[in-house]
Amino acid sequence: MKDIRRFLKMDDNILLWKDRFDRMENQQKYEAFRRAYPAFYYHGFSVSCTGAEIHVRYDFEIENLCAFHPTLRINAAVLPIKNAPDTLAARRILFGLGMVELISYWKCACPPRVIIECGGLDGEDRDFWKKLYFNGLGEFFYRNGIEADPDSFLTIEAPQPEPIPAGAFCNAHLNLIPVGGGKDSCVTLELMRAFHAQNRLFMVNFQDARDQCALAAGYTETDMIHVLRTIDPALLERNREGFLNGHTPFSAIVAFLGFYTAYLIGAEHIVLSNESSANEGNISGSHVNHQYSKSFAFERDFQAYAHKNLLPDIHYFSLLRPFNELQIAKFFAALPQYHTAFRSCNAGSKRNVWCCNCAKCLFVCGILSPFLPPEQLAAVFGENLLEKGSLRDIFDGLVGFSPVKPFECVGTQEELCFALALTVRHYRSRGETLPALLDYYAQHVDIEALAADDSPLKAFNAQHQIPAVFQPYIKEMHRYAAGLA
Repeated sequence: MKDIRRFLKMDDNILLWKDRFDRMENQQKYEAFRRAYPAFYYHGFSVSCTGAEIHVRYDFEIENLCAFHPTLRINAAVLPIKNAPDTLAARRILFGLGMVELISYWKCACPPRVIIECGGLDGEDRDFWKKLYFNGLGEFFYRNGIEADPDSFLTIEAPQPEPIPAGAFCNAHLNLIPVGGGKDSCVTLELMRAFHAQNRLFMVNFQDARDQCALAAGYTETDMIHVLRTIDPALLERNREGFLNGHTPFSAIVAFLGFYTAYLIGAEHIVLSNESSANEGNISGSHVNHQYSKSFAFERDFQAYAHKNLLPDIHYFSLLRPFNELQIAKFFAALPQYHTAFRSCNAGSKRNVWCCNCAKCLFVCGILSPFLPPEQLAAVFGENLLEKGSLRDIFDGLVGFSPVKPFECVGTQEELCFALALTVRHYRSRGETLPALLDYYAQHVDIEALAADDSPLKAFNAQHQIPAVFQPYIKEMHRYAAGLA
């Protein structure tokens, strides 16, 4: 955008009008697509076992456009299967997984009617799905300039549900831990160390950092369950043709897919690594939250939906919900065995690198900066990102100097501001020159006032669903983060 501005000598007013024009164009496209493609059909799904793999295939269709057939493959070789993959209970879970998978395909044309042909929903269930769809697509609507309201953006048509099928759940008393390869899941692995023999690790698609973090925690390949989720190429083709695209609530897919995997192996706990910071939205006064499906609101709603419609025997919760990103960063900084293994950069994930140019990289660097010396911090990323003045626009969004927080899985502006103030104080105490972004920051805020308020390190969010058996471990972490241990 800066190159365009220099070339065309645009001022901010012209750029503002260009943005408004693009949004108006997308709104017109949205309305035209809804007229041309009036219905989305969820026809059904199939599940089969081939050798050591479980295969799931979904059958979606947008009227007048095309059909979509996304697939899943679960490596069953390491499982021991305790509950069969195609029982009535298993199929109810897979039906729910399809309900969240479909939103990735619905969004390309946003048909006003969603017609369910392979499962039942009552009014409470429809409310759950509409809430998830609308809030999970908040970023999609906002960034595409689409005006949508939670009542009329779609209707869900489905028969009444059948009762939950009778049948015993074979409980192997295991814990299923989703591992994303970032610092948060590493901290969960450490807090769950006392349950090592009962823990199984769950990864969606393959990324080197996930396996490397698991190995660093002392697990082996036989403890890891990999699921390969494949997007139908027809969706990518529609995107190339100009149909709508954008963010969808991926963590909700992880929730249902994790629930299905937990059912297969007889795990009674699904142990997430979502922190309290995920509850904060990206735009003040708006429902728009890039991390909605990592929020406590979704966690609570999903648990209620799953116990009502799926199984009451499997408990879904985040072990890190009481904590913010700052507290997690302090705990993680004292775990050097993970420092070369973890990756939190979406842009570099396929190559297993930090791109060093995105909001996620800059946030992780900033939140760790009070707890790691500059040379150790630079060793993690390959350079000191706080020296990169080129990242100032991203930095402004992260610390609240601009009104929109970057659309990434990053923490709150309050905790990052406190972290940076501590880091500035550390540099000054050593008599060292401030890196470019810290120098810029120190010119705009009262560093000493910010650093004096250590409430972010002492915070404890009581809104969580953590079973009693795990609570001693989070109390220990809280004491450490608050400087009491």
